[in-house]
Amino acid sequence: MFNNLSEKLDKALHVLKGHGSITEVNVAETLKEVRRALLDADVNFKIAKEFTKRVQTKALGQDVLTTLNPGQLMVKLVKDELTELMGGDAAGINLSGTPTIILMSGLQGSGKTTFSGKLANYLRNKKSKKPLLVACDVYRPAAIDQLHIVGDQIKVDVYSDKENNDPVAIAKAGIAHAKANGHNVVIVDTAGRLAVDEAMMTEIANIHKAIEPQETLFVVDAMTGQDAVNTAKAFNDILNFDGVILTKLDGDTRGGAAITIKSVVNKPIKFIGTGEKMEAIDVFHPSRMADRILGMGDVVSLVERAQEQYDEQEARKLQKKIAKNQFGFDDFLKQIQQVKKMGNMKDLMGMIPGASKAMKDVEIEDDAFKYIEAIIYSMTPKERTKPTVINASRKKRIAKGSGRSVQEVNQLMKQFNQMSKMMKMMQGGGGKKMMQAMQAMKGMR
Repeated sequence: MFNNLSEKLDKALHVLKGHGSITEVNVAETLKEVRRALLDADVNFKIAKEFTKRVQTKALGQDVLTTLNPGQLMVKLVKDELTELMGGDAAGINLSGTPTIILMSGLQGSGKTTFSGKLANYLRNKKSKKPLLVACDVYRPAAIDQLHIVGDQIKVDVYSDKENNDPVAIAKAGIAHAKANGHNVVIVDTAGRLAVDEAMMTEIANIHKAIEPQETLFVVDAMTGQDAVNTAKAFNDILNFDGVILTKLDGDTRGGAAITIKSVVNKPIKFIGTGEKMEAIDVFHPSRMADRILGMGDVVSLVERAQEQYDEQEARKLQKKIAKNQFGFDDFLKQIQQVKKMGNMKDLMGMIPGASKAMKDVEIEDDAFKYIEAIIYSMTPKERTKPTVINASRKKRIAKGSGRSVQEVNQLMKQFNQMSKMMKMMQGGGGKKMMQAMQAMKGMR
């Protein structure tokens, strides 16, 4: 996500890092590169030009803070402007109404149906709602079936009527069904087209008028770049929607849509899709995204994801096992499963300050743990419980069973032992020893 833009902005801002003061010349030189980086990321020329002009005015019109050097000051100014450009504060979703009606709109292929499922899953798990998905796409082959499959996957009810070709009537019937069956949120999935056309706009406008939704959301594929912004404008002119959903932000996207869509349609980005799994949905925080674009990571989101997966009861059991030296590969496997639930590894690495820059040439697979899991699953129950019994002949058998090499088995054993020691250190003589170890490592760099 934004790797290319992050790299180019880093190079642009590096220009000022060796300077002792801010001058018109070095600011102009830096911002010329910043503007070029934004244009390469498919940001509209006018917006890129206005952006750099605002940063320049702020850089030259204020006293340089004593605690910041010119390079740090410029990073701060660019970060603040990026945050503002993307919307400033995170925008919440309006859940008023009995039931709350959410209308999904967008072009075909933008990920509307999948995201309807993700949103339903999010509202059920994070907001304790009882959502109903309503299938109003009567044109695309298998669109109704796709929504039913998504609903089954997340255990959310779906209302559809294959005998009816009137999306307005289906939407109204779906809302009546929700009221009769205790659903407090209705998510209406509508038809998309390959391009903006009059028939499509008339239909979505008719549905909107008939059901009077509390939230009308426009779903757009971030990988379509500036076209996404233009499409958003066309939809907003007709629907006056409440917010934008950006999907496929985990792909090889240049990021122009995420950066400029708010300034063009003056509507906030409310959610982003960050992967294929139903849990791959994030509330859009402009300041956190600006941090990530500038390579500062997003520790707050990382901590939030970790907290969501934290199981107090399991943590207590684990504590006892560590104290008794009983931490085994089954426990290690549980920790891996928890990390996997937090999202794909590429996305998680991007949240760690400096990690995306340090690992820019490293290819991280979506299922980065599959080989580790294969090795652990090739162990006997005894080997998983008591790893100390694993000798050379057992390692050969485990390697053969998992389709990996003995070297990889040895590597996993080494990582497991290091993790066990670290957890033991944190448990016992605890924080103090850990801090001392970290200080020693710091001194070695």
